[in-house]
Amino acid sequence: MNSFVELWVYLSATPLFGLTATLVTYVLAQTVYEHLGHAPWANPVLWTVLTLAVLLTLSGTAYPTYFAGAQFIHFLLGPAVVALAWPLWQRRAELRARAGAVLAAALAGGAAAAGAAVGLGWALGLPAPVLRSLAPKSITAPVAMGIAEQLGGIPALAAAFAVVTGLVGAISAKYLFDALRISQPEVRGFALGTASHGIGAARAMQVHPDAGAYAGLALGVQVVLAALLMPFIARLF
Repeated sequence: MNSFVELWVYLSATPLFGLTATLVTYVLAQTVYEHLGHAPWANPVLWTVLTLAVLLTLSGTAYPTYFAGAQFIHFLLGPAVVALAWPLWQRRAELRARAGAVLAAALAGGAAAAGAAVGLGWALGLPAPVLRSLAPKSITAPVAMGIAEQLGGIPALAAAFAVVTGLVGAISAKYLFDALRISQPEVRGFALGTASHGIGAARAMQVHPDAGAYAGLALGVQVVLAALLMPFIARLF
């Protein structure tokens, strides 16, 4: 408990520009998002990132200065991800009955996501470190960075690929699912969590509680499978 209090006191002593800018920008983006009927292209995460990037560039604010205040939000990211487990706990009996199908779908989805990215990158002639950074693109960014480092990739580049992947999935998934006539929220959520990790799971949670639960499940399973299997598979090539 004392460690938590000391950490919070340390955070509270830092400049709050980053925190204020992030919260105000996100609240405005979320308001517009709701006003537009949750249109996927109006994703508040996307527009918050773009707006903050422009703001920092125009104001000449260095990223460390911004992050000195924004680390409050970074600190809360862990509890927010853990909170995704609550909908899973509420559906534990249903998930236990579908454990085999969930594992098979997670393996197939993860292999397709990583294989397609690396295959396309190889066809385009990208260098090996970039290919290794592409492999964990569908894993949540902190884990993707660690996996990329183990594979011999570039952690910062892996994080960028992961964020872009999450945003693209959150924006385009609805249109793709509609085109394929996939209507079950569980299937939509699991696919979105598999391909677009936390950002996709957040989008799924906004659309339907079942979609959010299965997206959170897919996110967690992909993290475990990728951390265990990707380094092993990389040694074979």
